[in-house]
Amino acid sequence: MNPKQATNGWAEEKPTALLVLADGTVLEGFGLGATGAQVGEVCFNTAMTGYQEVLTDPSYAGQIITFTFPHIGNVGVNDEDIETVNMAAVLGARGVVLQADITGPSNYRASRHLDEWLKARGIVGLAGIDTRALTAMIREKGMPNGVIAHSPDGKFDLDALKKQAREWPGLDGMDLVPTVTTAQRYSWDETPWEWGKGYGREQNPEFNVVCIDYGIKRNILRLLAANKCKVTVVPATTSAEDILSMKPDGVFLSNGPGDPAATGEYAVPVIKKLIESGTPTFGICLGHQMLGLAVGAKTMKMHQGHHGANHPVKDLTTGKVEITSMNHGFAVDRDTLPADAEETHVSLFDGSNAGIALKSKPAFSVQYHPEASPGPRDSRYLFERFAGLMKKHKR
Repeated sequence: MNPKQATNGWAEEKPTALLVLADGTVLEGFGLGATGAQVGEVCFNTAMTGYQEVLTDPSYAGQIITFTFPHIGNVGVNDEDIETVNMAAVLGARGVVLQADITGPSNYRASRHLDEWLKARGIVGLAGIDTRALTAMIREKGMPNGVIAHSPDGKFDLDALKKQAREWPGLDGMDLVPTVTTAQRYSWDETPWEWGKGYGREQNPEFNVVCIDYGIKRNILRLLAANKCKVTVVPATTSAEDILSMKPDGVFLSNGPGDPAATGEYAVPVIKKLIESGTPTFGICLGHQMLGLAVGAKTMKMHQGHHGANHPVKDLTTGKVEITSMNHGFAVDRDTLPADAEETHVSLFDGSNAGIALKSKPAFSVQYHPEASPGPRDSRYLFERFAGLMKKHKR
């Protein structure tokens, strides 16, 4: 990334990647990862670790991630820290923006260089820009639509890129769940990773849980299995009748990308029937928004969203504050919650809703990611709370 010596003096190295925003702003840098161009919503993520988990979180479908932490890629990548269930599919971020170039991996678990891994997954990368300035711009103006482009020869059709960024409709009103949900039913019994052991298996489950996959993360499934759950994952369009025919002790509503109101067109009627059946229900992120919609609340697009692994949330039921992992650009509007829905968690960053529970039915949800990956483990008690709800219901 340093200037190159030319025959007639010093000359700046030619940019090989661009971030072109919908308002015409062009940021020049140096390409990494896959070549070509991808359009999406540009957000920033404040996590200092776990870039591989972030980039493979299906909730980031349709987004270009700007990492505020300057050193990304220094521990390489491996086959264990992927959050998409389909490890070969590109079910996460469309692009990545970095401040510094990727260094060689330095970690005993690393099996691959991040640049090589990005190429293999089709993720377009850009390095060498002031990510703090871009983050400040997003905080001031909101998350813009943009195109990230990488061309090793430095040749770009700038007018075409500007047009593509300007004409992309954005995530508001966009249902992205069909691009990330499973195509068929499958079972899960893998439990969380342990030092020196790797991943384990749950062999004596106590509860039968059906997970509706809107873009589920692996670590959610692992923590359900760790809490004595026999887990069956079903596609997002599975009917309530099919789910209830499996006689679940509980139903889980997963995380996922896009506008919850758009996905709710087909998901909300299903969730309403599940709630009415009295089956214990637990939702995370998009699943939280879906539960809110199902009880009559509304969702809204956020200005800059919440993306990171250091978000403080207060549990109003206990008074405790937990540091959480978050990734969402939409939120449940607390002012539209019905009388039967109680607010249980609140963001201490901006006061937005971060959790609800129903008073008349065994159903609750949170806006953040208690499974972390990446992030702190403060909120794993919620999986135990779900298990307790199922145990009480079985009695």
